[in-house]
Amino acid sequence: MKHTTPAAEDYLKTIYAHTEWQPSPITPSVLAARLGVAPSSVTEMVKKLAAGGLIEHVPYGPLTLTRAGFLRATAVVRRHRLIETWLVREMGYDWHEVHDEAEVLEHSISDRLLAAIDDRLGHPSADPHGDPIPAEDGTLARPAAVLLAEAAPGHVGEVVRISDRDPDILRDLAVDRVGPGTRLTVLEPGAVRLPGGGIRRLSTAAARSIWLTA
Repeated sequence: MKHTTPAAEDYLKTIYAHTEWQPSPITPSVLAARLGVAPSSVTEMVKKLAAGGLIEHVPYGPLTLTRAGFLRATAVVRRHRLIETWLVREMGYDWHEVHDEAEVLEHSISDRLLAAIDDRLGHPSADPHGDPIPAEDGTLARPAAVLLAEAAPGHVGEVVRISDRDPDILRDLAVDRVGPGTRLTVLEPGAVRLPGGGIRRLSTAAARSIWLTA
């Protein structure tokens, strides 16, 4: 990740994450909203990233990563998700607490420490939220999945991934021990049957944060 600033890495990671679980590329306006910055700031950074060969962009069009940009982005994502896993497994953090910590640490730890963390954890393939951890070459295994909000009534699947964007949703789901690997039956939009037979109501935001095996 040489020659990229923390700000540039955050842009690349956000562009990558936007299309990780759905196909539509991100637009500059959505990128600005995700990062909480002014559109003018996005315009300037997009120019720098395009000049550096890290993204492809036409005026007013969506943003896509080049191969070089993809590799930079997945390297940052790898750091972030390994750190989150380390914080939960080794440091006593809850899964709703680790995102912000990893946002800071991903830019500062050395490659040597990252390798030591990976070894210590036994080379995990996914983080505590179910997001796959890219290998050093950028490859990763992403299972076929369906968004719970879009799953048909009667669909039965295991939780593959839960977005970590909203810690309140993670905290709430933990009450019923809903996490990666939990088997759910979709009853209707916003309602699922838990493994013990109980019925769990879900907000629209929660239903759009959970992916099940297809």
